Amino acid sequence: MITFEKVTRRYGERVAVDALDLEIRAGEIVVLVGPSGCGKTTTLRMINRLVEPSSGRIAIDDVDTATLPAEELRRGIGYVIQQVGLFPHQTVAQNVATVPRLLGWDGGRIAARVEELLDLVGLPAAEYAGRHPSELSGGQRQRVGVARALGADPPILLMDEPFGAIDPVVRLRLQHELLRLQQVVRKTIVFVTHDIDEAVRLGDRVALFADGGRLAQYDTPAELLLHPRTGFVEEFLGDNLLLRRLALLPISGLSLQATGTRPAIEVPIGASLRDALDATLRSGDGRVAVVDGERWVGTLDADAIREAAR
Repeated sequence: MITFEKVTRRYGERVAVDALDLEIRAGEIVVLVGPSGCGKTTTLRMINRLVEPSSGRIAIDDVDTATLPAEELRRGIGYVIQQVGLFPHQTVAQNVATVPRLLGWDGGRIAARVEELLDLVGLPAAEYAGRHPSELSGGQRQRVGVARALGADPPILLMDEPFGAIDPVVRLRLQHELLRLQQVVRKTIVFVTHDIDEAVRLGDRVALFADGGRLAQYDTPAELLLHPRTGFVEEFLGDNLLLRRLALLPISGLSLQATGTRPAIEVPIGASLRDALDATLRSGDGRVAVVDGERWVGTLDADAIREAAR
């Protein structure tokens, strides 16, 4: 668990992070999101003491990080940045082995760990271990960066806009890959992004920062989208707020009845209301049949779908 207790960071007269109280539970993905300059990257970098707080306390499992040597602290924290920062003259295997090598692991243990991690991130060692970063695509370099950050099996992984420079298609693939990876490794992941859709897709919880480093809302994605607490939060969520809400709500949560004429277009009951709305746009009469296998369980139209998300 990572705990921020009244943590403030100032740069001269400017407050980058303002009296932050925040608790990040072990094994969660927590996404820090907000406008440029709101303090989310500063917050991330205070966890591994690349930035020191001006006041307040940060603890990991109740141990004040200020009491630990910075080098010791950082060895227990993986760090992934947008630019990746791979060593260009080293092979993929040598890059992934960076931290285990610094820790003095023997060669056999390092080789086994490198192979394990490359397989984990979808880059089989037999094919990729001997390549150099220049021989990889942007998405592949990001995967190597994640593997390197996991080298010594740290309990915490910090990710600062790691997919920000990747094209949208590859970015979506990497987001799904991260969620798959998390199911295997179960790390405490703190992830910075400026993209609310990425935050909602990845986060177990989302911390939305306002200008001046103030925490505007800290909630699950569903709670954030369904119940924004302030005008700032609602404005930041933007014009597509309704569609984002619909993507989080399952059709199965509605009370439905199979009455009247069965619509020709079908949508499974396990789908989201966003899927149902998309289906209504393909339907000739604006109605869709909700089905459970072969069984028709009810009918939805666009008005009913929008009402359910309010």
